[in-house]
Amino acid sequence: MKLLTAALLAVLPMPAQPDRLAMLNEFAELLRIPNVARNIGDMRRNAGFIEQMYAKRGITLTRLEVPGAPPALFGEWRVPGAQRTIILYAHYDGQPVVPNQWTNGGPFEPVLLNRAGQKIPWPTSASQLDPEWRLQSRSASDDKAPVVAFLAAIDSGVKPRANLKFFFHGEEEAGSPHAREILEKYKDRLRADAMIFCDGPVHQSRRQLVSFGVRGTAGFELTVYGPERELHSGHYGNWSPNPALMLAHLLASMKDEDGRVRVAGFYDSAVPLNEAELRAVHEIPEVEEELKQELLLGGVEVPGKRLNELIAIPALNIQGITSSSTGNEARNVIPSRAVANIGIRLVKGMDPQETVGQCIEHIRKRGYFVVEREPTAAERRAHPRVARVSRTRNGVRAVRVPMDLPLAATVVRAIEKARGPVIRQPTGGGTLPIAPFEDVLGIPVIIVPIANHDNKQHSHDENIRLQNLWDGVVTLGAVMSAEY
Repeated sequence: MKLLTAALLAVLPMPAQPDRLAMLNEFAELLRIPNVARNIGDMRRNAGFIEQMYAKRGITLTRLEVPGAPPALFGEWRVPGAQRTIILYAHYDGQPVVPNQWTNGGPFEPVLLNRAGQKIPWPTSASQLDPEWRLQSRSASDDKAPVVAFLAAIDSGVKPRANLKFFFHGEEEAGSPHAREILEKYKDRLRADAMIFCDGPVHQSRRQLVSFGVRGTAGFELTVYGPERELHSGHYGNWSPNPALMLAHLLASMKDEDGRVRVAGFYDSAVPLNEAELRAVHEIPEVEEELKQELLLGGVEVPGKRLNELIAIPALNIQGITSSSTGNEARNVIPSRAVANIGIRLVKGMDPQETVGQCIEHIRKRGYFVVEREPTAAERRAHPRVARVSRTRNGVRAVRVPMDLPLAATVVRAIEKARGPVIRQPTGGGTLPIAPFEDVLGIPVIIVPIANHDNKQHSHDENIRLQNLWDGVVTLGAVMSAEY
């Protein structure tokens, strides 16, 4: 990946080096607390530690509670005479972990890795810190980093001109099932003029970006049934239907080799990018060839299209397939069932439930008897093709705000003054729970990420590059002190 030039780095304001080590040590303490949202006890421990960190800076955080959910944390920094109020968002929960997949320690054992990816001793002096080192731990990048970067910006003397409200979410990675309930209950406290979501990665060129939207999400798990039990493939091959092969044909029918989804109506309600947004896409630096080298890709799904063009359209993704066994555990059998997990990325205008419904109808048109529960024995005997669809989430709609918002101009101007030219991205490819905030609070939301693009987000060995952390302090300090 291309790095920022040395000349540009030389003029960027950075936190003092002694603060960097103190920041890193405090960050490591927070990362040591497990933070899978379903473990409410762990989430309350996280909340308590974050409350202590902010109290040291004179900001009191209170818990916004609803039954069955980890607490959201809310705090205010009032500025005398301020005419505007801005909410700053981050989340403190993380994706589930598989501990034995993590190298150099467990998921909640923060370690530093050098440029070669090797574990190194924890530094005792800020002068030892290399900006290319990585801090590895669950949520190091997604999304405890902004929680700590806000504090470092405060420590560096940032002076807000607007009232700031902090909102730290505790179940984003669990799909934010209680977000709307929390917002409805506490909306009077959360009144503001705009909101900044601090989540996600910067551009692959390592330049800071500001995003004006995110894709939505929906999904389902698809199970195709064969014989009631696994059968010997010699005795029953060519006679018993093979659900793995049936599933392969079914999945192939959903998307052609050029990457276009073949489900009827899938694209009908999608709102395309307008002329200004398309211009912005083509102004984003090209990184496709470098990404192909980095990811060992000989080709891409849709040749001739830019990455940022493609993340602005809806997508259907096979997230995983299972059926019987492979590798050393492979056996000569016809599987009894095959399962695929389907993830759908939505764009503005698409309804999550309607889109899943279109996929279900496609499965029916392929000759399947479809149920949304385990089929009965009688149903399996009565139909040659049986499929179960289990909706994996309620779905989150996509959000995209106009790029010419006064809020956007203010944020971009403030960041560019501190960091240099900013990439303006019409929409990001991931999903954030922005829709409930837009619906309940009625305010515009834009996204200002700080993590490195190669942070292994949602996977094992998640990390943040130290330079991204230092840059993030400057970026978020600029956002906090902007003249809204």
